[in-house]
Amino acid sequence: MRVANVKRVILILLTIITLVPLLSSLWASFQEPQIQGRLELYQTNLVLQAAEYDPNSTATTSPEAIATLVTQLTGQDPYSSAIAQYKKVLSSSEARQKLLTDSTETSAAQTQATKKAIAETATLIDELQLRLGILYASRGKLEQAQQRWEAISGEESDGLAQTLAPLWLNSQAPTDPNALTQTELETWFEQQNLQKLYQIQDNRPAQQQLQQQIQQNAQRAFLKLTVITVLPFSVGLFGLGFLIFLGVQAFRKQEAALLHIDDQATWNTPWNGEIIWQVFIVGFFLVGQIILPLALPIALQAFSIDATAWTVREKAVYTLITYSLMAIAGLIVLAASVWEFRPLPQGWFQVKWLDNWTVWGFGGYMVALPLVLLVSLLNQQIWQGQGGSNPILFLALKAQDQVALTIFFLTASVMAPLFEEIMFRGFLLPSLTRYVPVWGSIILSAFLFAIAHMSLSEVLPLMTLGIILGFVYVKSRNLLAPMLLHSLWNSGTLLSLFILGS
Repeated sequence: MRVANVKRVILILLTIITLVPLLSSLWASFQEPQIQGRLELYQTNLVLQAAEYDPNSTATTSPEAIATLVTQLTGQDPYSSAIAQYKKVLSSSEARQKLLTDSTETSAAQTQATKKAIAETATLIDELQLRLGILYASRGKLEQAQQRWEAISGEESDGLAQTLAPLWLNSQAPTDPNALTQTELETWFEQQNLQKLYQIQDNRPAQQQLQQQIQQNAQRAFLKLTVITVLPFSVGLFGLGFLIFLGVQAFRKQEAALLHIDDQATWNTPWNGEIIWQVFIVGFFLVGQIILPLALPIALQAFSIDATAWTVREKAVYTLITYSLMAIAGLIVLAASVWEFRPLPQGWFQVKWLDNWTVWGFGGYMVALPLVLLVSLLNQQIWQGQGGSNPILFLALKAQDQVALTIFFLTASVMAPLFEEIMFRGFLLPSLTRYVPVWGSIILSAFLFAIAHMSLSEVLPLMTLGIILGFVYVKSRNLLAPMLLHSLWNSGTLLSLFILGS
């Protein structure tokens, strides 16, 4: 009894210690931008490129058919839509800047991280103003373009704006035309500037060569948009139809319906809540939030390794190693915690290869697409571009290194589904059925699954995904089913990031 009390006191202390960085990370994510706004801008840039498609300047077999598909993908007025999207991200960035500035005014001093966040946000605002100016100028709205360029305060963006203003407003070629190509402007914006320059110079050969490049880029952008929009939309549309069928079936057949879960479909759980508590506090949050974040930087420093100078490939390797260490430690704690209850009752951590787990996995993925998308749209209205995102998403978006992308894929699409499904669906969900009904266990485990990703803006979408993963596991009684669904979801996300980032 005394040992049990000591153990309980230690767990309480570890819980308190763990809650501090957990809540701190969640609060820090509130001040971080979502990746969604950046993704929408990347997709907007693809739309702008695809909208330049001209069926009269290409040798494709059915140019008119492609032109029709391009119009369907880009919309009737892609340029106005692009302006609206850039203004939306600009508005959320300005709101973030105000939030960060106001928070530092009320505190005694700015932290280094806050100073960096303010500087990065200011740079982003200047970049958005610069691109909005080019968008307005390319549409002949020169007054609005001038207003955008005059609002720029940063030195780098202001220098380019001073080059662009005479080009667009006065039709004057810059003294150094190379300045138009020595920037980090996206392809469409750079080509708009070059088109204007060649028009002023009456440089017909350069104009023709540029037009060929524009058409090549337009066709590539069209193919990319097809992959990241048409394919998910088709799967999501099928999933929506399947959802409607499931809803009608649930109404008509009730207990015989696929959506029905018997309250008696619980697991025989030989351990109590203290074991559940122990596994997640020690094996998941303590290791992932305290031990590894403290130990790894110390180890790097001991070997004189400068992580700030790492390439994307090196960051990918570090992410894989960090996640692998967390997974190994978590599984060791899990195994040690339930070791005394061997042999485990039937149904625990069940893996059945010769089963219909692929049907449940793919079916769950199709249902998850429209549901998570709808929740994400609502979520964007709540957070208005704030709330943070998983750091691996930003790294994957910027990574065009095949080795780095392979490592990211291994981490997100293999390691994460294996570890997280064992922890959240294999152990947590069944354990909770000892205390709450099955649906309650699904929802509670999904909530903890979402919180574990440390981003406030992702709680609702990830909780929705977690509920579907839990439902698939309860119905299939096979861990391979939610693992497949989880892997498909992460793989689809990484594929979209790779295409947008390219």
